[in-house]
Amino acid sequence: MTEQRLEDTLKKLIINRLRLDKTPDEIDEQQPLFGEGLGLDSIDALELVVGLEEEFSITIPDEDVGKEAFASINALANYIRTTKHMAE
Repeated sequence: MTEQRLEDTLKKLIINRLRLDKTPDEIDEQQPLFGEGLGLDSIDALELVVGLEEEFSITIPDEDVGKEAFASINALANYIRTTKHMAE
């Protein structure tokens, strides 16, 4: 999977799982996913964890890892790449 394609896949997953009224182009890959960025909350985080587990067969083991992984689209893509690489 190419670098940009993973980010695009993540944007689409977030839009679809959370039923956001946005397009992938409207989501900045560097903006925070929570708070003032995309505006997601803890319930959204739970839904995303389920989506990521289903789509990428990865887990978010604890809150500290989750905070780092969910910092932005780019951080999430890096987490997935790292996790998948370690599993190989």
